[in-house]
Amino acid sequence: MTTAVRRAVAFALVGCLALVGPWVLGVQEPAVATVAAIGPFLLVAALALTAGPENTLFELFARPADRRNGSLYGLAVFSLAAAALATLTVGFGMPTSVYVGTILLLVFGNLGGQVVRAYKYEQVRATAGFVFAGFLAASAGQFLAVQLTTESVSAPLAAFLAASGSLFAALLQQLLYQRDDALVMVAVAMMLWLFSTLPLEISVTRITVALAVTIILGYTSYTLETASLPGMLTGVLLGLLTIVLGDYAWFAMLIAFFGIGGLSSKFRFDRKLDRGIAQENEGARGTGNVLANSLVALVAVLAGAVSTEYDVSQAVFFYAFAGAVGAALADTLSSEIGGLYDNPRLVTTLEVVEPGTDGAVTWQGELIGLLGAALVASIGWFAFDEVATLGAGVIVFAGVIGMTVDSFLGATLEGRFLGNQGVNFLATVAAAIVGAGLAGMLNLPL
Repeated sequence: MTTAVRRAVAFALVGCLALVGPWVLGVQEPAVATVAAIGPFLLVAALALTAGPENTLFELFARPADRRNGSLYGLAVFSLAAAALATLTVGFGMPTSVYVGTILLLVFGNLGGQVVRAYKYEQVRATAGFVFAGFLAASAGQFLAVQLTTESVSAPLAAFLAASGSLFAALLQQLLYQRDDALVMVAVAMMLWLFSTLPLEISVTRITVALAVTIILGYTSYTLETASLPGMLTGVLLGLLTIVLGDYAWFAMLIAFFGIGGLSSKFRFDRKLDRGIAQENEGARGTGNVLANSLVALVAVLAGAVSTEYDVSQAVFFYAFAGAVGAALADTLSSEIGGLYDNPRLVTTLEVVEPGTDGAVTWQGELIGLLGAALVASIGWFAFDEVATLGAGVIVFAGVIGMTVDSFLGATLEGRFLGNQGVNFLATVAAAIVGAGLAGMLNLPL
């Protein structure tokens, strides 16, 4: 057993202390349960801060940074973060299933990742090991919490929380340092707490399809190298949330952007390199690029999931979502395909400029961008009878507006006040506003 695996096993055993609070709560008064939930983690934190390099505890739990500092700060911070989550559970209403599931997700996910890494050191495989082990541990943790308390969580909802939490944790681990596990744990718990409050009715079929699709999407992105590892995790997480919180048709629109947009980045890549317009990382899109183009769509999905609770038509958020995705695909195709043609013109003055100039467009790029927006609209038109011709036209119009806003911002603000990702984000915001506004004005149904 390697040092890293042994350390992960030790952390997993500490994480199991999360079960003490729910177990005591089932047989004792709430005050006693509060002490039982928080106390063990505070005790571990105290022991960690007092353990010196010569201590057996130090040798078992020390990470490389701890060895350099001569103190078990990693274990102490982890335990204090777990105690904070216990406090939120006993004092502020965080579901016990979320609390237990999150802690077990992280510690056993790390163990799974370390086991895979010890067998074959490859980051993608290790991340897959983390997600798989984290999913199983989070599912088991929620089940145990339900058995020990009076809470209830349906199996499909538990699977959704476990899957989304595992993917989100894996993504954060790619973006943060390893010693930031406490931050990852708290962030995942907050997200799952939010999801647990949504009025979701998840069927077994829906979550089964969602999990199967996320696996296929992740594997395809990996084999085609259309996204970096963080970008792949971001796309897979967004896909899962869209299927569960939105609908299959919403996901079909999103996957059209991911699939076609990713392949367009690879299209004639050598020529793009020669012209200086190729995407970084050999065309593989990272988290920033994925989020810049998809964050608005995700917000629309979340808002649509709770729209009925606030007596707001879901159609408004559907057209915001479709408009944003249509703009993202239109802009991607316009730049990736249109940039291959000569004599691009600056959108503000129409003067001929060098290929790759921010805000430069070609008529071929504008045409392929229009077709991209029309593709997203056609998916909505086929999937929903209520969308009809007028609704499809709204989606196309919103997508083209977003693409045009992207070009104008590129010509005027990019490089001085905004980066490329900021421009992409604002373009999708504009498209979502146009789509939602027209849907409200025209009283479009869904």
